[in-house]
Order: sequence, then C-alpha cells, then structure tokens
Amino acid sequence: MHLIEIGLSFIEGVALIASPCILPVLPLVLSTSVDGGRRRPFGIIVGFILAFTIFALLSRELVTVLHLNLDYIKYGSLFLLAIFGIIMLSESLLSKFSSLTGRLASSGASLSSHAQDGFLSGVLIGILIGLVWTPCAGPILAVALVQIIRQQNSLNALFLILAFAIGAGVPMLVISLTGRKLMTKLKFLYTNPGIVHKTLGILVLLAVGFIASGFDTKNLFSPSVVNNSVTKVVLQNKIQKALDKPYPAPQFAASDMWLNTPDNKPLSIDALKGKVVLVDFWTYSCINCLRTLPYLNDWYQKYQAKGLVIVGVHAPEFEFEKNKANVINAIARHGIKYPVAMDNNLDTWTNYNNSYWPAHYLINKDGNVVYTSFGEGEYDVTENNIRVLLGLDRSIASSADTPSFDPGQTPETYLGYQRSENFDGAQNIVTDTIQTYSLPGVLPANHWALSGRWLIQGQRIVSQEAHTRLQLNFTASHVYLVLGNPSGKPISLTIKLNGNPVGVAAGKDAPGGVVTVEGHRLYELINQGKVANGLLEIDVSEPNLEAYAFTFG
Repeated sequence: MHLIEIGLSFIEGVALIASPCILPVLPLVLSTSVDGGRRRPFGIIVGFILAFTIFALLSRELVTVLHLNLDYIKYGSLFLLAIFGIIMLSESLLSKFSSLTGRLASSGASLSSHAQDGFLSGVLIGILIGLVWTPCAGPILAVALVQIIRQQNSLNALFLILAFAIGAGVPMLVISLTGRKLMTKLKFLYTNPGIVHKTLGILVLLAVGFIASGFDTKNLFSPSVVNNSVTKVVLQNKIQKALDKPYPAPQFAASDMWLNTPDNKPLSIDALKGKVVLVDFWTYSCINCLRTLPYLNDWYQKYQAKGLVIVGVHAPEFEFEKNKANVINAIARHGIKYPVAMDNNLDTWTNYNNSYWPAHYLINKDGNVVYTSFGEGEYDVTENNIRVLLGLDRSIASSADTPSFDPGQTPETYLGYQRSENFDGAQNIVTDTIQTYSLPGVLPANHWALSGRWLIQGQRIVSQEAHTRLQLNFTASHVYLVLGNPSGKPISLTIKLNGNPVGVAAGKDAPGGVVTVEGHRLYELINQGKVANGLLEIDVSEPNLEAYAFTFG
C-alpha cells in the first residue's frame, strides 16, 4: 500500500463535491448544520463517512461472493458516468434528474427533522445524507470502488475507503461549519446553472475517455515501477539507507557447493576483506529474483575490475532447485558470470537470518554488513552504495530495466498442499492420493481449480492422465508458472484466455498458445501488456506434468 494511492483516493473523494447532485443535497446540509448545535456539523460528517465506508465494504464483499469481473464493473461504471455527463449537457434531461434527486433530498430532510441538536443527531443526519447522495453520485463512486475492491486484503481496502470517504466529507464539513455565509459564495452556481452544468458535463466525458484509455496515473508519480530502458541514477557521496548498526558479515556455510569460481573452490568472507561484497539470495524459479539479475549482471560487469565481488547464494524453494545441473543451466540461461553458492541445506540462509527472495546484503571492505535490501526495487540506492564503498562518486546511467508491478495483482499462488491457498474445485483437495477433480460453475477471483485425475503433493500437483485441466482466475499483466517434467520427454500444454485461444496475449514460452515443458523452471504463459482480469485455462496433453506455483507481474 503506497501513500500515493491513499492520497489519490482522498483527492478523488474531494473531487465529488464538483458533482451537480450536490446542489439538491446542499440545502439539507446547510439547514441541518445551521439549526443544530455546534457539534452537529462534526456528527454529520462522521455519519456521512460511516455510511459510505459500510457501503464500500459491503460492495467489496459482494464482488467476492458473486465472483464479479472487476473489468465489467469498471466499464459498466464508465458507461453510467458517460450517461451522467450527457445528462448534464441537456437542460431537459438535467431538469428531470434534478427533480428526482430533489425528492430524495426532501425525504431525507423530513426524516431528519425530528432529530436532536447534538453530535448523535448529526451522525444520524450524516447517514441519511450519505444514503440520499449515493444514488446521485453512484456512477462516480463505482469507478473509485474498483480501485478499492481490487485490494489484496481488507486492511488495504479499509485505508482506501477511509481516505476516499474523508476526502468526500471534508468539503461538506466546510459547508456545515460556514453555514449560510457560504451560500453567498456559491451564488454563481445558482445564477448560471447552464454554464456550470455543461462545463461539468464536458469534464466528466473527458474523464471517462481518460480512464477508459487505460493510462495508469501511478506512472506520473512512481517512475520506479515503469519500464525504462535507461534510468538516470543520481548518486550521493554517502551510504543511503545505511544500517544504524553495521555488523560483521556471517560466513558462507561449509556445506555449500560453489559454481563460477576457479575449480569451483569455496569463497570465504575473511578472504574477501578488502573487497566490496554484495551477497544476493536467490532461486532460479522465483520471478522476483530473476527480475533482479539484469541489475546484478550489469553491476558485476561495470565494477568487478574496481573491487566489487557479487556472490549469488542459490537458496532453493523447491526440491528440484537443489539439482546441480538445473542450477548450472539457469546460470547459463541468465548470463551469470559471478560466483554462485548452492545453499541446498539453507545453512548460509540461516547464518544470515534471511527470510526473503531476493535479498541483498552489501558488505564493506572491513567485512561489515552496512546496507540491506529485500525484494525488488531500490536499484539506484544499491548502486549508489556500491560506488560509494568503492570510492567512486561520478553520476552514471543504469541500462537495466525496471519491471512494472501493480499492487492490485493476484498474489503468488502455490499449488502443493503445504502452502496451497484459494483452491475452489467442486471437490476438496485430497493429499498424496490420486483424485478425480471437476471445475466449479464459476471460479472466484484469485482462485484456481482442477479437472481430471491429479495427484496433489506437498510442493506440487502432478497430472495423471491426458487432457487434465488447470484453471486460474487472475488479475495481472504477466502470468508465470513453475513447471517440471521428470520424464525428459517434452509435454505440451495448450492455454486459453477467457475461453478463447490466447492469441497476442501469449507469453514468451507459449508461442501460438502452446507451451513445451522440457525441464524444471519458470515459464511465462501470459503477457497481456497491461494489468487486467482473465480466466486462464491450461490443457495438459499427457500425464506426469508437475506444476508448483503461479507468480505474476
């Protein structure tokens, strides 16, 4: 959850005050706040925020329970919003619309006329105003609700809901506190309604076109998540985000096997003193790890001769990643030239008390860890710190790409029962036993299901016959799947997207919608070019296909 997202939700809420349907509601806000006590305006806003928050949370749960496609909601909302803009361009249509919302406002006023003057009565009035206002502002709210509903957990959604509701409530609080004095400030709205309505109608239609274009406003604020072929790195002559308490670097475990060193001999932290060392914990089927490799390769090429040593500690997540031949193939496939330690027992992982893939530990020439970075990102900070420790301080340009990431995308999804989540087949999972499964009528968002005979084991699922199927309802731009084939004989998969041939949305490992699985690794199945909801279906040509985990980008 980024503060920018919360800020944008707040601004979207504030922007709702521009809706012309505020005009019939405005007298209700003014009259109830002026006639009541000093605490009533605050109660009105609390009630208003409460009503909208409950409405938004219920909407989010409804989408989950009914398995609604968020893209349909988004474009349906945009359609309603376009109709709303057209209404504002027509005096006759607007007159009928205002008459309807005016009657709703009058009903709300009569219901609240018996309330008392204090804070609690204000809360009641605020709830009524929220209910009155929602039918009018509903199309605008629906577009904003898509962002809220897409959140991966309820806490993120709650923050966005509150930010939006508070944003919508702040202008009303100003109206409530200023009372009748504000009426004179808004005189232009009443004396020139035609101009105001047509201007707002044009702005609404322009907004619909902008949203429908698919442009991501985060690109304006967060360049670190946009694909860039060249990213300017502004360097500082000091360590950025340095550890408060540097500590001696832990040793590499004696049990590790080494690759890419002379005669595959082990390295040691003690022997590397006098060098700047970057330790990278990774594993070759982890998409987040793979996306950091271009940066590591770039830094190794530029700084090895200047005193940088990169050590890739390959810490396996799945059993097949312990296979030396698989790791050697991965090293060759990704062009890794720096030393790699195969930490099959996770002993070095334990020495560093590490918990993440990928994880970076930067060690100075004295052998102390001075900076750490977990997960993707902060590449400019890491490179700055490498250069500072090497005694280099001039500005440079980094040529590595930064992949895009959307916080609303489907989370990593494991298929083996040890970490499996969101399975939604017609039958329950049966562990370590061959079972015939069938697909549900409707597959909920971020869930997966099976058809045919499968064996579900701790880390993987294994097909047991030809033409078994695996379905996933996802939201992402890219879909990756860790697959394996122990027989060595190629197994082909046919993939569909939303019931149709995958077409131009096929990933690099699925040309023509067909994936050929020849070894254990990560395969790119889908590349839609933008984040969107979709139903992926995989048809497996024969038995013994192993599937481990979906990841997304």
